[in-house]
Amino acid sequence: MHKSHRRIVAMAGTIAVAASLAACASTPSSGTSASAASATVDLAAAGCPATIVIQTDWNPESEHGHLYEMLGKDAVIDADKKSVSGTLELGGKSTGVKVEIRAGGPAIGFTGVAAQMYTDTSITMGYVTTDDQIANSAKTPTKAFFAPLDESPIMVMWDPKTYPDVKTVKDLGKALTKTGGVWRYFSGSAYIDYLTDAGYMTKAEQDSSYDGTPANFVAAAGKDVQQGFASAEPYIYEHEVPAWNKPVKYALISSTGWDPYQSSMAVRTADFTKLTPCLKALTPVLQQEEVDYFANPKAADALIQKLVAAYNTGWTYSPGVADYSRKTMIADKLVSNGTNSTLGDFDKARMDKFFTAASAIYTKLGTNIDPKLKADDLYTNEFIDSSIGLK
Repeated sequence: MHKSHRRIVAMAGTIAVAASLAACASTPSSGTSASAASATVDLAAAGCPATIVIQTDWNPESEHGHLYEMLGKDAVIDADKKSVSGTLELGGKSTGVKVEIRAGGPAIGFTGVAAQMYTDTSITMGYVTTDDQIANSAKTPTKAFFAPLDESPIMVMWDPKTYPDVKTVKDLGKALTKTGGVWRYFSGSAYIDYLTDAGYMTKAEQDSSYDGTPANFVAAAGKDVQQGFASAEPYIYEHEVPAWNKPVKYALISSTGWDPYQSSMAVRTADFTKLTPCLKALTPVLQQEEVDYFANPKAADALIQKLVAAYNTGWTYSPGVADYSRKTMIADKLVSNGTNSTLGDFDKARMDKFFTAASAIYTKLGTNIDPKLKADDLYTNEFIDSSIGLK
């Protein structure tokens, strides 16, 4: 069974990080600019639910900033339910509906978002990654309509002093063979099977014992390499893991051709037609919220800090990580307009190529995917406003 894992690296007792409520006000030097729509958007008139319920895939963090950008001063935190709700605003104006944003990961017992959406049908939409869509297509099919991340943040990191000549994922296999080190990753990560088949590494260099904590990486003293998120772990290991406290280098897994859209906004496939009028009006709002967040993240980041403290799941998220995350998402083009001037759309050629590669891997692994599934079933660009993008 395919499993989707998020970071658990900053669990309580593992890393000594102060839980600060202070918001980090710095803005990434991305060239983005706020251009919130001047006209009022009426999502109620478009047929959206009175409260749009969004299920995220992890604790509140900067990757979700575009969602928290939607909330204004009337936001109410429910610490027990690990959710926040309030008027859905665009540019400070009500859109006529409310939004409820629910935390994922530990808040839902690490259940996959698609599975949670099918268990709790009060959820309108949620974050689903392309490979998970394929793997779970037979039981919990979803259709994505907005991609807040253009590239997946999933990466592999290494000690540059131990591996000074490693520059790419391809370099790691040979380097690990020489040192006897291993690539530590979460069990069930299908990209490892892809990399093995593609010749990036052999079985001998693989270790599926990664549990999200830094202990084994630190104990290996640079000999081993480890998966993580480009938008978090490099900062955390250098600044917030005292036992390591030095830089790491990394390479994105997407550079190898395993290139899913991470955390795309998706609905249950059976609900797509019913929600189409709402999605047509909502999708440009989501696009604009992301543009506005990266232009001025102060308010959303302050809310994220409050939510992390209130939810108290044992996970910490410092303002320093948040600041690094935003800057890295822009610098590494994890958030970008892709091959055009539009934010949030899907590239058909990329989706077709990934669908072929991922389907082959899941078939080999014995995953029960929908035999009738096609790449086009997984997503749509029909609601995207091509004029909205990072400037």
